[in-house]
Amino acid sequence: MTEVKIFETERLWIRPTSTEDAKFVFELFNSPKCLRFIGDRNIHNIDKARLYIEDKMLPQFERLGFSSYTVVQKSDEKKIGACGLYDREGIEGIDLGFAFLREFEKKGYAMEAASFLVKAAKTYFNLKELSAITVEENSGSQKLLEKLGFEFIEFTTIPNDPAKLMLYKKEL
Repeated sequence: MTEVKIFETERLWIRPTSTEDAKFVFELFNSPKCLRFIGDRNIHNIDKARLYIEDKMLPQFERLGFSSYTVVQKSDEKKIGACGLYDREGIEGIDLGFAFLREFEKKGYAMEAASFLVKAAKTYFNLKELSAITVEENSGSQKLLEKLGFEFIEFTTIPNDPAKLMLYKKEL
């Protein structure tokens, strides 16, 4: 079994998502911004969230040692978002992704978690490059990716998703 690595920043715990996070995953993935910018993952109840974690997140964690991380505020231990390194079908290499509950946006949490995972990708996981994708309408994600040093490469699509996506890359 892969070692569970919990990361810590000044304000956050960044820990692997587990089935115990099913209620939070259900809430996050059904938030208006997630549905609009990430898409409907068919997580319409807590049981489906648990299955999504078991089928999509945990196998990648076992295979690669990283996947989706639940971002927890240290001050009150509230789950506020997700940030991860994903082996996403249709994207060459590993993809950085992030999503936060609306009430925790524009407070620097996404930058704090994502910048830490970018460093961890190189330091802990020995990755040489990261990719990231976002829809053209999601200017907030584009700005964050650019602050993290990602460069826009091209428009692309991924299997089973008709959305036109902006592909970014960053050498580590």
